[in-house]
Amino acid sequence: MNYDDPRNKPKLTTGLNILTILTFVGCAYELYSSFKNYITGSEALDQLDKAQEKMESAPAWVKKFTGPEVREMMVKGIENKIPLIVLSLVSIALCIYGAIEMRKLKKQGYFIWLIGEVLPYIGTAIFVPMFFNTIFALLLIFPLLFIILYTIQKKNLKF
Repeated sequence: MNYDDPRNKPKLTTGLNILTILTFVGCAYELYSSFKNYITGSEALDQLDKAQEKMESAPAWVKKFTGPEVREMMVKGIENKIPLIVLSLVSIALCIYGAIEMRKLKKQGYFIWLIGEVLPYIGTAIFVPMFFNTIFALLLIFPLLFIILYTIQKKNLKF
């Protein structure tokens, strides 16, 4: 098929359109969150310490959000904030570039995006491994969902 002819050019599917828009929104949030964590990490740790003092009579499920594992995770994050923000910025750039390429229906965009999606979790496993032992590990459901949805849409990538 001659894709140079505008009548034969494949169109961006609704699924890919929605996923890439959500990726751009997620990347903007991650950019904000990464800089906020980089700048205010120590303040957040102080706030957690104050919250732990008030949690003596709280239910067990509430204490999981302020327990010693969470504090240890935050301390490791502060200690490794430079490599974590570098990994975050590289990951965000890869996800944005990959999504742009997928909007052009290029298969390479999927693989670039996938690397950007997985890279922060590799970095987290290296620098803040206790993250996976906290309640916050449930947040992994979102990247897993996006990986599944993009993989389903991969068949629509033509180039």
